[in-house]
Amino acid sequence: MSLLSDLINLDLSDNTDKIIAEYIWIGGSGMDIRSKARTLPKPVSDPSELPKWNYDGSSTGQASGDDSEVIIYPQAIFKDPFRKGNNILVMCDAYTPAGEPLQTNKRHAAAEIFGRPDVAAEEPWFGIEQEYTLLQKNIKWPLGWPVGGYPGAQGPYYCGIGADKAYGRDIVDAHYKACLYAGINISGINGEVMPGQWEFQVGPTVGISSGDQIWVARYLLERIAEIVGVVVSFDPKPIEGDWNGAGAHTNYSTNSMRNDGGFDVIVEAIEKLKLKHKEHIAAYGEGNERRLTGKHETADIHTFSWGVANRGVSVRVGRDTEQNGKGYFEDRRPASNMDPYVVTSMIAETTILWKP
Repeated sequence: MSLLSDLINLDLSDNTDKIIAEYIWIGGSGMDIRSKARTLPKPVSDPSELPKWNYDGSSTGQASGDDSEVIIYPQAIFKDPFRKGNNILVMCDAYTPAGEPLQTNKRHAAAEIFGRPDVAAEEPWFGIEQEYTLLQKNIKWPLGWPVGGYPGAQGPYYCGIGADKAYGRDIVDAHYKACLYAGINISGINGEVMPGQWEFQVGPTVGISSGDQIWVARYLLERIAEIVGVVVSFDPKPIEGDWNGAGAHTNYSTNSMRNDGGFDVIVEAIEKLKLKHKEHIAAYGEGNERRLTGKHETADIHTFSWGVANRGVSVRVGRDTEQNGKGYFEDRRPASNMDPYVVTSMIAETTILWKP
């Protein structure tokens, strides 16, 4: 009898045209990722070729038991690094049987914003720096930390190497390669300031694709961590005290910002963000007040600020952008548990569509 690993790694393309499609969607908390698989008769390359599906919304906190059916619409396809071959991952969003987007479906409204002609003409680029913390499964304490205790103070861990500084690198590297295989535009990874905390970057991506790719990258990370019995936390301040929190810094530019004269467009956009600071903070992730304290490379949550090459502000402009007179800026306010559909579309709406 074949070993379990042999069966898991079977190449189906030698024996059948059928493929496995893993449908992925977001559950009732807005952060829980759900998925289930179905067999399709042949390989597909476009979401329009895929059937809609349904699930029991009463078991995900998205519907009542007496009317539990939720419909998921395929929106984006990625290669499946677990099953390989022609098998795919399918990012979906969720609707009622009548075709109304669920309250937790943030993709629908984001797609409408990115579909606006004024926004599409600006071709908004995003680069999201997704921080996360790896936890020991049974005690929910950071990986590599002594049980009930603390490691040495922050300092040697950021981009550090060595068994006493980098905890969980095998998960991080496996995730990096899985994202590249899947077709996610992951641009890098690094160890973070707090031990057990890491970051991956996705971008540049255009418009709605940014949210799709971040969600699938999160899915892949949790699946890989599941294999080795480790928990992924997107809590913006997983450990209280003198430890860095976790964010999702969002780098952003438009055609106008990337072309000559773009620095003035960047400043104008930042001033718009200042005027809508409270609205953005309210949408940038739960528990962010525990992270945005004015310490640990953050700005105070109540006060908007910006500067060049300053990591203690709400919005940072890179030194190269200032020197070139064009480029991008980094919104440092989003928490690690933010919804990328919400954050990216809100930045685009405020900076391109809103007229103060």
